[in-house]
This record gives sequence, C-alpha cells and structure tokens, in this order.
Amino acid sequence: MAKKVVQPNIHYLGVTPVVLISCIDSKGKPNIITIGAVGFACPKPPILGIAVTPKRYSHHLIKDSGEFVINIPSVNQLNVAKYCGSTSGRDIDKFKKLNLTPEPASRLKAPLIKECPVNIECKVRNIAHLGSHDYFFGEIVAVHIEESIMDEEGDIDPKKLNPLIAFWPGKREELYWSMGEKK
Repeated sequence: MAKKVVQPNIHYLGVTPVVLISCIDSKGKPNIITIGAVGFACPKPPILGIAVTPKRYSHHLIKDSGEFVINIPSVNQLNVAKYCGSTSGRDIDKFKKLNLTPEPASRLKAPLIKECPVNIECKVRNIAHLGSHDYFFGEIVAVHIEESIMDEEGDIDPKKLNPLIAFWPGKREELYWSMGEKK
C-alpha cells in the first residue's frame, strides 16, 4: 500500500464529537458555540477539554466566567449545530433565534440547552495557550442525561443518543456525520 507524506494537520485525526457549548456573559446573557475540538483530559478528577480560538466571542465569555456547559446534540439538531457554528453571539441571541430553552444548570450560571439530551457542566481548571486556539480544561461538576436515551444499566445508549460527529478530513460541506453502527 503506497502512502503519501502530507502537511501536519490535526484534521487527519479524523472523527471528533460535535458539541454545543453554552456560556454566559457578565450581564447574564447566554451564548452558544459549536465546537468539534473536544476531548478527554483526565479521569480523576473528571476533566474534559475544548479548543476555542480567541477570535470567537465565546472565548472571552468562557475565560471571564470560568465555566461552560458541553451540550451533546443528536443528529436531528444538525441545523442548530450548523447555525451556532457559523453565527456570532455578539450580534444575535442564538437561544431566541433557534427557539432553544436556556435551562438553569445545577452548579453553574451558564445554562444547559434543554433540547440537548446530554449536558455536562464544567468549571475551568486551566487554560493552555497553544497557538491559534486556547484549550480550556473543564472539571465536570454535574452531568444531566435524558432518561429516554439511557440503557438498563443507566449508561447512554449511543443508538438512542444518535450524536453528531465531525469527520475533519472531508470537505467542509461534508463535516457533519452520524455515528453509524456498532461493529
């Protein structure tokens, strides 16, 4: 099998989850940003990370408030993910525009997105300045899971959640995918 050497790029990693990050400004106005750069950082304490460029409006909201909520959308929320990833909250209230419900979180001021089946409340533990993006390490302080997507053991059933994923090596219009079948 022949291989070609290409320019280094994180997009060759391939598949990442698509999440909607909710955050809040100093006056209490919530915002949403779509993120495809999210990952595990540490199991104990449970820490997840998100990469956000300082150019984004949500960057300073997360930095200033020290918190964010990772909301996991399902494939039927594709248009929400696309809109929140291409529109700035500086100018538009995305909750109102998309008829989404900012639900009070249990431990944070930033709201949950009620319509998302999974919400993970995170307190910023550390920020790594890496280059074009900063990586926010968020300690999980609460998790909310819609009961209808849980299996008999109380875990998330991926078929019922049916999350969006980003397939980065594809063309921009082919970014969003569904998870597919278990093998």
